[in-house]
Amino acid sequence: MSVAAADGSEGSVSDPHDRLRELGFSEADAATLADHFLDAERRGKKGHGLARIDWLAGLPDLDPRARPRLEDEQPGFERWDGNGAVGYLTLAAICERIAERPPRPAKVVVAAHTFPTGALGYWVRRIAVEAGRIAILTATSPPRLAHPAGGPPLVGTTPLAIGIPSPEGEPIVVDVSMGKVTHGDVLAGLAAEEDLVPFGGEQAHKAFALALGLQLAVESCVVEGFGALLVVIAPEASTVPELRARASGLRLPGDR
Repeated sequence: MSVAAADGSEGSVSDPHDRLRELGFSEADAATLADHFLDAERRGKKGHGLARIDWLAGLPDLDPRARPRLEDEQPGFERWDGNGAVGYLTLAAICERIAERPPRPAKVVVAAHTFPTGALGYWVRRIAVEAGRIAILTATSPPRLAHPAGGPPLVGTTPLAIGIPSPEGEPIVVDVSMGKVTHGDVLAGLAAEEDLVPFGGEQAHKAFALALGLQLAVESCVVEGFGALLVVIAPEASTVPELRARASGLRLPGDR
């Protein structure tokens, strides 16, 4: 089996796993990361795909052996700390715990020192499929977007992802960055740095407002460093099959 790499060439599925092992990640962690990058490639999200491996290799504080930790657990709430691990692995640990113990009726999860988090749609899809739960996730990153009126970058692209499980087939997965392009697109050579502006053209103030509101919500919970905020809810019913029927075969968010 092969997959198109970020530069358009063909690479085997084992290539990213081997490269991640060379960086010092364990067998299990390399498999987790490789699955994320390959899923992004298959879905056409090149900025979150294989190009990220070399970017990870260049991080000055990369610690492949670091493990995230669960710091606090109360009814309906968990607080995690990345503890030096890359954010992908923190979110993977959170998803695994939710799949093992699907919350009812709901749970809020806060994760500090959680960067980079990758394509957030990947994580809410896992929760929707593996736990059968609605998931709403956002995360912070270094400032990328300036105010529409100008000035220095003030907020990250602050994506928002929503996963809605379905009793019949694939979940609906919404994953929207508040930037016209993502930082991953810039890293992959698919966009220029100057394209990192709030999306919407003349309505860009709306995307900036969403980015700012989501960022401040996360920062209020994690206090320091970059983090993530996740809300998981047990659905009482599903209208996804009905929606797909009304959409008459149209591609819906999250479909390949």
